[in-house]
Amino acid sequence: MTAGAPYPRLVGDIGGTHARFGWVQDAGSGVAEVEAFLCDDQAGLDDVVSRYLSAHGLATPRSGAIGIAAPVGGDVVAMTNRDWTFSISDLQRRLGLGRLLVINDYAALAHALAGLQPDDARRVGGGEAVEPAPLALLGPGTGLGVSGLLIAPGGRVPVVGEGGHVSLSAGDEREDRVVAILRRRFGHVSAERALSGPGLVNLYAASCELGERPAEPLEPAEISARARLGGDACCRQAVELFFGFLGSVAGDLALTLGARGGVYIAGGIVAQLGDMIAGSTFRERFEAKGRYRPYLERIPTSVIVDASGLALRGADAALDA
Repeated sequence: MTAGAPYPRLVGDIGGTHARFGWVQDAGSGVAEVEAFLCDDQAGLDDVVSRYLSAHGLATPRSGAIGIAAPVGGDVVAMTNRDWTFSISDLQRRLGLGRLLVINDYAALAHALAGLQPDDARRVGGGEAVEPAPLALLGPGTGLGVSGLLIAPGGRVPVVGEGGHVSLSAGDEREDRVVAILRRRFGHVSAERALSGPGLVNLYAASCELGERPAEPLEPAEISARARLGGDACCRQAVELFFGFLGSVAGDLALTLGARGGVYIAGGIVAQLGDMIAGSTFRERFEAKGRYRPYLERIPTSVIVDASGLALRGADAALDA
C-alpha cells in the first residue's frame, strides 16, 4: 500500500519525552533538518508538527511516516506514557498529506535494523550473527519498547507487541526482594517497572529500602550520574540491578524470537549510562538460561549509538516497505 510514497517526506519519532522530526527531500538524500522538541512544551502532535515545519521554513510534505510510543491498531492512537490521542485520518487531512503512515516507534526502529551501518552500534560480549535470522530489539526509555525483525519471503517484517509489559522475573535472592517491593507498590511487576527511566527510579527506591536509608527525590539522569561517579551505593546498586534485569529480559526475547541474527539495545537510559553496560552483569545474565546457555552464547548483543536518528531512518524505510 505504501510503496512509492511521494517526496518530500516528513518523518517523526514520538516518544514519551521528546518528539523528533526530520525531512527527506528525495530518494537517496537521507534525513535532514532534524530537530527534537520536549513533549511537555507542546499541546499535541498537530502543534509540534506545525512548529517544526515553521521553524525550518518547510512547505507541506507530500507524505509522512511517524513512529510513536503507542500501540497502533486502528485510526485512533492513544499514547501509553503521555495523554496525546489523535485520529490518523484527521491528522493526515489537517496536515494536507497525500499519505501518512503511523506505526509503533519500535516498528520504525525495526525497519532500520536492516540498514545498520558499522558505526550505528557497539558490541557487548561475544557471538556471531547468523544470516538470515530474526533480529530482536528492546529499549529502556520513558517506557520499555520491544520489537523484532523477521525474515519472510517478501522481505523483512517488523514484529511489534507490548513486550515491555511482560512479567519481570528475579534471578537471585536480592532481586526476589526487589520484585517483592515493586509488587507491593504496583501489583503486577512488568519489565517496564524496572527497565525504563521511571523504572531506574523504582530500582533506586527499592535499593534504599533494602539498605534502610531514605530515598532522595532523584531523576533518572541524576541516578545515572551518581552511579558513574561511584560514591552513592544505592544509585550504584540500582544500575547493577538495571543491567541484570536487562540482560535477563533480553535473553528471554532472544529465545522467544530465535534472534540468532542479533539482539540490539536502544533507548535513552542505556545511553545515559555510557560504557557501564560493558562492565555489568548484562551479558552474563543474557546467557544464563540453563541448558540454553550455548545457544545464547552464540548470539551477539549490541547497543545502538543513536537510536533517535535510526528511528527517523526507519520511519522513512517503512514508507517503502
